[in-house]
Amino acid sequence: MIIDISSIVTCENKSLTEKVQIELESFVSRLGEFPIIEKAPIDLQIANIDGGKLRISGTVDLAASIPCSRCLEEVPTRIHFDIDKEFRLGNSAINDEEMEDIDYLIGFDLDVDKLIYGEILVNWPMKVLCKEDCKGICKVCGMNLNKGDCNCQRTELDPRMAAIQDVFNKFKEV
Repeated sequence: MIIDISSIVTCENKSLTEKVQIELESFVSRLGEFPIIEKAPIDLQIANIDGGKLRISGTVDLAASIPCSRCLEEVPTRIHFDIDKEFRLGNSAINDEEMEDIDYLIGFDLDVDKLIYGEILVNWPMKVLCKEDCKGICKVCGMNLNKGDCNCQRTELDPRMAAIQDVFNKFKEV
């Protein structure tokens, strides 16, 4: 959703509160595509405050379906963060040293979905687990060990001893 903020930028001490729906259906990054399964409207406050500054603030609550880091089962994960951005205004234009990196504010148009995308990227969880004692998947056959045990050999041997292990395996067959 695009919000025109020209009326706020041109008038000092003016503010606007707008209820905004998140239009993102999924979050796409290098890690993959993750569907957004639940999203609440945002009360976005945009204000031209004293000292020639533009402040954008609000609170975002959403849930995304993210695979468990151990067993790869989909886990609905709540993501909550606060938006608090501040920019300097000069001659009715928005100035900031980091404006090159900001793609959600073009002229006097605020792209709310690009703003939220950037904040989700920063607040993305490092590790998601379906449960605290998740057993993961078998390294040999790929079976989810939370659902049951497989018949694979799980003893991990020192790779430096692989030649000796081959000798023992040959003698077992005799």
